[in-house]
Amino acid sequence: MIEKPHHIPQRLGLLSATAADPFLTEDLLKGIQGHGGVDLAKVVEPLPEDDPRWEAEPLRELVEDAMHEFRDNRTQADAWLAPRLHASLRITRREAADRRLWNHLALAVAPDYVAWRHPPASAPGRSEPRINPARFKGALDRQCFSRLWWTAEMFRNGKDYSSVEAACANQDLIHSSLKRSLIDHRPTALALVRILERGVASTGRDIEGLMTAINAAGATLVYDALAPDEPRDPEVLRQWVAEAESAVPVPRHSLPAGPDEEPVPEESVAALTDFFAELFETAPVRGRTLQG
Repeated sequence: MIEKPHHIPQRLGLLSATAADPFLTEDLLKGIQGHGGVDLAKVVEPLPEDDPRWEAEPLRELVEDAMHEFRDNRTQADAWLAPRLHASLRITRREAADRRLWNHLALAVAPDYVAWRHPPASAPGRSEPRINPARFKGALDRQCFSRLWWTAEMFRNGKDYSSVEAACANQDLIHSSLKRSLIDHRPTALALVRILERGVASTGRDIEGLMTAINAAGATLVYDALAPDEPRDPEVLRQWVAEAESAVPVPRHSLPAGPDEEPVPEESVAALTDFFAELFETAPVRGRTLQG
């Protein structure tokens, strides 16, 4: 597996997909050897130097701790890293939608983590195992770090990240839900976590079938009416971002606190959980024969 880069930038920057391409070498994708980092730094667009949010060291320390703590079970690192990445990198959704930020984090700051978490794998048409390039610079639901940040953003319950940990226990839920806009409805996101915790749906086929059914039902049913949510106060997020400079490092052995937004109404989560459980009974799950 590749080693830690010799040159790690002090600050995050913006790395376009085109500029990133030359550094996605065969040796990197085979997990043999990374790049030195010096040449990459020449093609990065800097972010404002007076903004403390762009310091790379706290993120670098997080990934190193994750690699050490979960060396025997890499997939479990997601549940640990997602809330801490979100709480450490205090950015807005608009900023998080810029893939160039994640390209830089993956290729300049922590390419060894990407290779560790998503090691080379076989695929049709490949002569030998390779890391999927999308883990370095891909869609927000596939890229190594953006998928974790967005999972934390979508599944947190106000400042409480415990539901994020639960969501990360199922990789199929992360992948399937981040592709769908309905997950931006907070009661829906938390109800999906409850479905997992109840054991109603657990396999990849279960999750995909349920999500398909939820999408179809959503065409005729407005989830906001069935399960209303508290309106979000944008000032809370602005304050949380502004406090980045004075924020202490995120804890390693307990969950951090996110933006102090109002939690999702419990009655809305309960109503949707029951509705989704009933919906799953007739969901089109591949390989399952419905009784009736």
